[in-house]
Amino acid sequence: MFLVLFLAALIWWGGRFAHLPRSLRLLLLGMLFMAVLALQLTLPEGHALREATGGSPAPWLMLGGFGLLAAGYGWIISWLKLRAQSKGSHSPMSQPPSLFSDTELNRYARHIVLRELGGPGQKKLKQAKVLVIGAGGLGAPALQYLAAAGVGTIGVIDDDEVENANLQRQVIHRDQDIGMPKVFSAEAGMRAQNPYVEVRPYHRRLTADLAEELFADFDLILDGTDNFETRYLVNETAVKLGKPLISGALSQWEGQLSLFHPKSGGPCYQCIFPKAPAAGLAPSCSEAGVVGPLPGVVGAMMALEAIKALTGAGTTVQGELLIYDALYGESRKIRLSRREDCPVCAPG
Repeated sequence: MFLVLFLAALIWWGGRFAHLPRSLRLLLLGMLFMAVLALQLTLPEGHALREATGGSPAPWLMLGGFGLLAAGYGWIISWLKLRAQSKGSHSPMSQPPSLFSDTELNRYARHIVLRELGGPGQKKLKQAKVLVIGAGGLGAPALQYLAAAGVGTIGVIDDDEVENANLQRQVIHRDQDIGMPKVFSAEAGMRAQNPYVEVRPYHRRLTADLAEELFADFDLILDGTDNFETRYLVNETAVKLGKPLISGALSQWEGQLSLFHPKSGGPCYQCIFPKAPAAGLAPSCSEAGVVGPLPGVVGAMMALEAIKALTGAGTTVQGELLIYDALYGESRKIRLSRREDCPVCAPG
């Protein structure tokens, strides 16, 4: 038996010294084992060759059983490692080095360690294109957080210029930007925040003749406007092109937002607000006032919903209207349903 073990050691270690492949050495060991087992099972008891190789098949069968157990254990460990590595592809190091620089990996590290986002989620953000309508109260914080989060391409359309009265709440703009078009002020703020994102500023008013062409190049639309005419245009265009729309609104101490996407089964904006309110019933912020931090809260919520919608993390507010009452520190949700007679998204 010691002779067989010596031959086995010679095959394994001698083969390794001779640079034989591991698979070939395992094959030779298997052939040696089968040859010895064949001798034990075929030769009569007392035969010299049988005695020289152990005298009984029992120890060899036991050795073979242990070998199979060890091989099975090794296979299971290898499979678990491969599975862990495939799940670990959610880590930054799994991403192609050309996709993220070392600086970006460090910048987005707090995202990448999140189980719900990981490397694939950050990759989706970098490859995403988001259009923000309005660079005012809601658009300003949404743009800042989208840029900081690493959304690869961010478009912003607004025909307004920065005014002194904007600076109480539109925090992407600075005092030195007064008189500058908001889209260019916002572009400067986003580039200063994150030079690794592409910003597309459109200094013009959103109109029906350009909305469809503009929306077509983006994956997700954020509406931070403060007039119903534009809101209905944004909604109609988003529904027509099948784009998800995140819409927010503000008034004094209260903010609200929802995600509208009839293509995935939810209602559209006009399902919930079929007609614009009569004049005076929904005054603008300049008429009714708004507490300064409120747009930041709701705009940041819009950016968060955008991140979830783009990456598939968590549950969005599609089919719900989230209402935040800043004066009393309360929030609540209202379930929303699609209207079968909606002129914008009704089937047929």
